[in-house]
Amino acid sequence: MDFAYADALNQAIRILSLRHRARAAALLAPLGLHPGQEALLLELDRSGPMIQAQLSEALGCEPPSVTLMTRKLEATGHVRRAPAPSDKRASVVELTDRGRALTEQVKELWCALAEETVAGLPAETAADLPGILTTLSGNVDTRRHRHRPARAEGAAPWKGLRAGEG
Repeated sequence: MDFAYADALNQAIRILSLRHRARAAALLAPLGLHPGQEALLLELDRSGPMIQAQLSEALGCEPPSVTLMTRKLEATGHVRRAPAPSDKRASVVELTDRGRALTEQVKELWCALAEETVAGLPAETAADLPGILTTLSGNVDTRRHRHRPARAEGAAPWKGLRAGEG
């Protein structure tokens, strides 16, 4: 891959990430949420009560970050923590009724943000994006990082690849 292509790709991903996070922050602020807290609420809604270590793994963030988010959401009455029955050192986190109501608002906001993000794209391209972005995320996941051999000079980076390869 040549530098010009690599630079254009990396810059586009970086800018998208920054702008998406800033837009999400602006939409979440009226709900009293900061970026990341919505992901915690949505994960609890999807998976049900879980210990903080599981929540950290599911969210792909460090345990201290989950602890801080959980404390803040607990202080606002959106989640509750209780000692885990099997390990009193661990805390089980669950949504409260107030948290479930807020999660419904987050879902509406998330739909609007997704529609805004893919506006102007052909429907087929928009439909393919979750799989493509999941593959890209997996490729740079530091928990699974592995060295890949360099491609032949001049080879098109996207030719002949199936989802998950690269």
